[in-house]
Amino acid sequence: MTYPLSANTIEKALAAISFNDDGLVPAIAQQHDTGEVLMMAWMNREAVIETLNNGRVCYFSRSREKLWHKGESSGQVQTLKNFRIDCDGDTLLLLVDQEGVACHTGRRTCFYTEVTDEGLKEIAEVEKSPEELYGSSD
Repeated sequence: MTYPLSANTIEKALAAISFNDDGLVPAIAQQHDTGEVLMMAWMNREAVIETLNNGRVCYFSRSREKLWHKGESSGQVQTLKNFRIDCDGDTLLLLVDQEGVACHTGRRTCFYTEVTDEGLKEIAEVEKSPEELYGSSD
C-alpha cells in the first residue's frame, strides 16, 4: 500500500465499517508474514483515518480517551501492510509489520496465556521488560 490512500478510498472504508454505539470497532493486529496474532485494540473513525493516511497503526485508547500510535512511548511500532474489514463490517484485521514486542507486558504477543487441562499456562516469555519499554513498572 502507498500512503496516504485517496480520500475516496478512505471514505469507502469508513462506510463499510460498523462502529459500535461508542464509535469504536475492534481491530486485531496480525504479523503480515508469519500469521502470528499479536494483539487486539480499538479504533474509532479518526484512528482509521490516521492509519490509512500514514501507514503507521493508530488506535483509540479507551482508558485515556485519545488516539495513540502503537509504539509512541515504547518504540515498538506497527507498520500497516494490509487493512481488512470482516463480512459484517464490525471487526478489522490489520496485517502489520511489528517492530519488537506487541504486548505492554514485554511479550511478542498479547495472547500468551493458554488454557490447558492443568490450568493456565504462559506460553511466551517476556522479551523486554515493561520498565525498558515505558520507563516504569505500570
